[in-house]
Amino acid sequence: MKTIVPTRVAIIIYAVVMGLFGIIHFVHANIMAGAVPIPGGRTWIYITGLALILASISFIINVAVKLAGYLLAFFLLIVIVLVHIPHATEDLPSLTMMLKDVALMAAAIMVANTGK
Repeated sequence: MKTIVPTRVAIIIYAVVMGLFGIIHFVHANIMAGAVPIPGGRTWIYITGLALILASISFIINVAVKLAGYLLAFFLLIVIVLVHIPHATEDLPSLTMMLKDVALMAAAIMVANTGK
């Protein structure tokens, strides 16, 4: 079967989205800090925003993709366990956000598996 969208294009699209999530962490840190279940909420938002941007850059320039992909997947797993699971049964938006991050985590693993 012929591939319609090359994997490299899909990785770049994923990287752009993750980079935008990173920028959102900086722009809306005050709003997001309330969801952080550990002390130093806003600081963690900035650290994770930077990590998302760095992973995005890694994917785009195709350097350290395996490491960046697995670290991104691990970060998303932590978010799923600490932020989403405790609230997943409260309402539909909480469940939806959890499922989105599960899919993003799976995609990060797939990207990691394409890299060196």
